[in-house]
Amino acid sequence: MLLYDSLTRQKVELPPPPGPIRMYVCGPTVYQRIHIGNARPYLVFLWMKRWLVERGYDVTLVENITDINDKIYAAAAREEIGSSALAAKATEWYREDTAGLGLERPDVEPLATETVGEIVALIEELVQRGLAYESSGDVYYRVAAFPDYGRLSGADPDEMVAQEPSDLKEDPRDFALWKATKAHEDTSWDSPWGKGRPGWHIECSAMAEKHLGPEFEIHGGGLDLRFPHHENEIAQSQGAGRRFAHIWAHNGMLQLDEEKMSKSLGNIVSLREVLERYGAEAILVFFLGAHWRSPIDYSDEAMEAARTQAESFRTAFRVAAQRSDAPPWEDFVAALEDDFKTPTALAHLHEWRAAGQLELLERGLRIFGLDVSEAAEAPGEVRKLAEQRARARDERRFEDADRLRARIEDEGWEVQDVADGYRLIPIK
Repeated sequence: MLLYDSLTRQKVELPPPPGPIRMYVCGPTVYQRIHIGNARPYLVFLWMKRWLVERGYDVTLVENITDINDKIYAAAAREEIGSSALAAKATEWYREDTAGLGLERPDVEPLATETVGEIVALIEELVQRGLAYESSGDVYYRVAAFPDYGRLSGADPDEMVAQEPSDLKEDPRDFALWKATKAHEDTSWDSPWGKGRPGWHIECSAMAEKHLGPEFEIHGGGLDLRFPHHENEIAQSQGAGRRFAHIWAHNGMLQLDEEKMSKSLGNIVSLREVLERYGAEAILVFFLGAHWRSPIDYSDEAMEAARTQAESFRTAFRVAAQRSDAPPWEDFVAALEDDFKTPTALAHLHEWRAAGQLELLERGLRIFGLDVSEAAEAPGEVRKLAEQRARARDERRFEDADRLRARIEDEGWEVQDVADGYRLIPIK
């Protein structure tokens, strides 16, 4: 499989199955319900995992939850609630809302608060290597001491402005690894530099290493994280002597009225709202329609179109006759093996639907958590009638089979013959 690497700006071939393939994805900072754009990396990298497993890989997917962050303190103060309580509540919201998409969870969903010991140890190592320094209880990374800084994002260190202005820094470009506790902050942890808490970037370096080791295959996240977050992760982890990620995979951003959807901008539509209005299947089809690295425009019209497409898959069983003029499975494989081209894969799914190729359609939809039929089970009496009809067909008693089909339809079900027997579908 080929996957585009943001670091080298070219497609990179993954090792052959079974790998292993270890994936780390930057998850949400939890202080309110996530928006529909936050669902994109969650889906993209779960889909990649599902496809890799389908292709015979041994895959581990880790997606973190950032529950220590300046944004959490600020939101907690506005709501007059403890920051830990807000982060815990928002973590529950995140898990509830993403569960509504109907896919499995990542293999590990670590919390920053569970990783403080590893974070402190990594910072100590950077200080010992001369790549970090303490200043009045804060600890900063020396950007000038890491020659490759800027390679991922293309940022020129000589033209950089301060990421977080502070008089405590040796160099305005340096970034915080550890922050001394401030008066408005209601949580803190012990460290060699006094009570404080981690900076955002060091959290991911430590969590990735804790759960995947010092070297792993894929690091994913939204394109907006490439700088400074991922640039800083590289500096921290490689500065500490780790190989870290082989491939950097950045999904494109979701846009609302041609502007990136962002909690900080306030132009958000929550995932919960979209689930309640359109349903999970429409969301899945919506994101399938754009290449994972491209931006995607959110609108009511786009969601209505996606819902219509999802409905067409659910009613695919109504195609009367199967046609052979449809792409083979190998074409679907080729699309996903070449940088995970889901729009091409989606086109093949529709071709299979139109041609009545239900076995191929079901196999392809399953990769993305979709199905061709309603998830309803026929009552026992209906299943019994269907078994009697199947025997009548086998014995070439076609009049009896037609009579049994009519009885099944009277009960509100449609029976469809497929290669491995029959399928019962509720009639709407």
